[in-house]
Parts: sequence; structure tokens; C-alpha cells
Amino acid sequence: MQGVSFESLSRTFGTPLYIYDADSIVRQIYVLQEAMDRVKIKFAAKALTNLSILRFMKQQGVGVDVVSIQEARIAMLAGYAPVEIMFTPNCVAFEEIVQGVELGLTINLDNLQVLGRFGEKYRETVPCFVRLNPDILAGGNIKISTGHSHSKFGISIHQADHIREVFSRFKINLRGLHIHTGSEITDIDVFMRMADILFGLAREFRTVEVLDFGGGLKVPYHANDQAIDIAALGRRLSQAFRDFHKTEGRELELWMEPGKFLVSEAGNLLVRTNVVKETPKVTFVGVDSGLNHLIRPMMYDAYHTIDNVTNPSGPLGTYTVVGNICETDTFAADRDIPQVREGDLLVIRNAGAYGYAMASNYNSRFRPAEVLILNGEPRLIRHRDTLDQLLTGQVDIFKEK
Repeated sequence: MQGVSFESLSRTFGTPLYIYDADSIVRQIYVLQEAMDRVKIKFAAKALTNLSILRFMKQQGVGVDVVSIQEARIAMLAGYAPVEIMFTPNCVAFEEIVQGVELGLTINLDNLQVLGRFGEKYRETVPCFVRLNPDILAGGNIKISTGHSHSKFGISIHQADHIREVFSRFKINLRGLHIHTGSEITDIDVFMRMADILFGLAREFRTVEVLDFGGGLKVPYHANDQAIDIAALGRRLSQAFRDFHKTEGRELELWMEPGKFLVSEAGNLLVRTNVVKETPKVTFVGVDSGLNHLIRPMMYDAYHTIDNVTNPSGPLGTYTVVGNICETDTFAADRDIPQVREGDLLVIRNAGAYGYAMASNYNSRFRPAEVLILNGEPRLIRHRDTLDQLLTGQVDIFKEK
């Protein structure tokens, strides 16, 4: 990665280790900016909420999308002004919305009841966005599809009359309309259906300045995997915005909030082989990590390419790569990998998004360190956990005084 060997990284920082390639992040930002006219990108911080990563995004001119007050405060510590932060919480207490307003965040509401309370409290004094549920089933695993009729996210488009009534009653200042249908979308027509919904409502609500298409852009996980055609999507969305401007005389802003698209390919989880365990049916490769560090394969059936970087030219073998957690934690089943031996380093690819961000201390194991490769230099951006950190916050009521 940028000329830095995985072996040297393992010697310096140990394993398991999360490693991110800054150049890859920059490339993804550039691809999106080149594809779409004047798109405003806001990084979905939940994908990788590391302070240094957020600072790096800020340096690249990318805004940020957060889903909690804690994420917002971390973004502010990373240098973001509150106005640059889109706050899209879900199923939170109204007090958290109030905190967002007091911080000066851009507020995005996805619940009719909350919208009513917001209107009653702030009326036209605080602008807001509304997140819509378009009743579109799209993306990959159902667990990461958020725009269908049984999803908890967004105000259903079928409740548009209720939205109109609330805005009419309280004279709410609607600045933007937002839709996010889920993750791993490859079908451009899904975005164009979202565009039809957003443009339709924007014609009614003359205060609307921004149409926000969320994220969900599919990235490839292996050589034969399908990815979304960003250039084609950009052409069609950009033309739709130009057509709206021409017919309505209003120029709207295009926002997108990619998470996985920006950081997935940039991230690698470096692990070391503890054991190679042969059974009558399966050859297991047991590594020094597990679902406590990368839960996506078990939670979403996600595919991650695994490379043997110690023995890349070895004869192919068929292995099931598993972790060291007292739980079924299979990274890959029946996968063809160059011969794996005890002590070999393996790299789990596409681990930049929702890897460390969803990590835990299950089995009281430490979360990995994180390293950013910046201009060919590995920089530590998070220390590995310690036992003291695991015990922080616990109260031993039986300890002798």
C-alpha cells in the first residue's frame, strides 16, 4: 500500500491492524466530483468515525453527515463548523434534536411526530430537512435496505398530505428534501425514481434549496462484482437538475452522503494466522481477529476478499477463515487462497467501512490499532485497546477499601 509492506506494518504496529489508504479516499472523492455537476459531498461518519479520518475528509473539502450528537461533537473536534454537519438521527428523544439545534447543526427529520414537535417549538425560525421514505426496495441485504415500506427510516411518501398539513400549520422553513434507500445500489433507475419524488415535492415547497440523495453507492468486493456506473448516474442526475432549473427558474443544490463508497476500498484488516486446523470436512484457518473486529460477514453475509500476503505465490488451497472469538465468526467459507501456514499474514480487503466503527470488546478482547498511510508514511491514528480501557467505567462494589 503506497509502497509500504504489510510485513513492516505488522512489525511496527502488531496485528490485528486496521490500515487505511489516503490515496484511495482521494480517488473516490474525485470520481464522485467529476461525475456530477457541483455535487456537495458529505461523508457518512458512521462508516468510519476516526478523528484523523474526519480531519482528512475536511481537508479534501468534504462535509459530514452524522446520526448522533456524539458523532456531531467528534466532527466538530475534527474542525467542522456546525453548519457543515448534517444531523440525521433516527428514533431519538426530542431532546437530542433540540441539542442539534442548539449546536447549530443542519437538522434532518424523519418522523411525523417529531416534525410536528419541531414545528410547534421553532416554527419558521429554524430551517430543516425532511427525510422521506420513497417505498422503494433497493440495495443489497435487507438489513441495509432503508427505503422500503417496512423500514423504520424516513416519513413515508404515502404520508405526503400529512407533511403538507404540518408545514402549513406551523409555517416550517423547509430547506431540503432527503432520501436514502439503503446500501449497495447498482440500479441507476432507483436514483432517478428518487429524483422524480424529490423534484415533485420541491415544486410545491418553494423554500427548498437542496435535494439530498443520501448514499448507498455500490462498490465492488471482488473481481467479478458489479458496481454502480458513477459516470452514467452523474450524467442523468446532472441533466435532471438542469431540466428543473430550466422549467422552474430555480437552481437547486445536489447533495450526496456516501460512506462506504469513500472508505470501503481504502481499508484493510491485517490479521495473523494462529492455527491451521484440518478436519475430515474442512480446513480452518484461525486468525487473531473475529466478529468483534469485523462483523459484516456474519451480520450481512458480506463478501470480503482475503489475500495471503506472506505466501502470495503458494499453491491454492481451500480454506474456511475463522476468528478467535467464542462464537461462530466466519470471515470466509470454502475460499481458495494461496497455501496458508501458521504465522502467515492475511489481509481482509474492503474493510474500511463499518469495520472498526462496528467493532466491540466481545470476549474482553482488545480492539485493533488503526493506521493511515499518508504520502507513503504510515501514521498511527488510534492506539490498540488496553486492559485499563476495558475496565474504564466499571465499578467494583466488592473491592476491599
